[in-house]
Amino acid sequence: MVNRKQLDPEDGPQAAFGARLRLKRDARGWTQDELAERIGCTGSHISAVETGRRPPTRRFAASVDRVFDTGDQFERQSMAVRQTALLEGFPEYVAHEGRAAEIRLFESGVIPGPLQTREYARALADGAVERGDITPEQAAERVDYLIGRQAALNRTPPPLLFAVLDESCIRRPIGGADVMDAQLARLIEFASLPNSGLQIAPFSMGERKPFVRLVHLLTLPDRSLMSYVESQIQGYLDRELSSVLPLVRNYHQLQIGAVSQAESVAMIEQLRKGTL
Repeated sequence: MVNRKQLDPEDGPQAAFGARLRLKRDARGWTQDELAERIGCTGSHISAVETGRRPPTRRFAASVDRVFDTGDQFERQSMAVRQTALLEGFPEYVAHEGRAAEIRLFESGVIPGPLQTREYARALADGAVERGDITPEQAAERVDYLIGRQAALNRTPPPLLFAVLDESCIRRPIGGADVMDAQLARLIEFASLPNSGLQIAPFSMGERKPFVRLVHLLTLPDRSLMSYVESQIQGYLDRELSSVLPLVRNYHQLQIGAVSQAESVAMIEQLRKGTL
């Protein structure tokens, strides 16, 4: 016990998971080997998770829930560990997005997450792995997280979803010709939905384009507003009207300057044919 490492759950999601695991184990009076035997791993694995040297997998966390009869508490907590590849503030934003009445998206360079195909999302995640930004395991979790995010939007009644894409989104090749063609087809399908709106902000807007980075705006069921914007390394979730309303105004100006949905779909179809 003298050499037992002190755990601080405030050190991050992985440390919080490890500290809670040790607390539950100590409450049962089990050694690491005894817990490992019940889970089906080794005592050294338990030690590594408790001290933050190894992140808990979803399967491991589910086994912990089974052993301690904690429902899915450890499994849900492990998601916070695996989502460390996501920018700060983004998981919280997605939780609000899943219940929003209206969603307005602007993106530059890449198709917004709610409109991505799995193959397109996988290509982006694989690129992040090649750059060394995330691990292969985090890439898989990132794609699964996206699919879960999209599923949350397929509800009744569905939210109104408006997307204005910088022209670079449809021109930047991601994942090869087949992946990109399927992604463009997905945009056309999205534009045909009764609860959707799709516009392209053409390069010709120039300095009239109010945004250069991702901007997401939510109208919640109580009609309150929320914004989410990103820098290269951090996400910012904001509920203050004094800073959200100017973004809403700029978004309306963006929609006025962008081409119509019919013209946007025509642009995408021309790209698919190689005539634009």
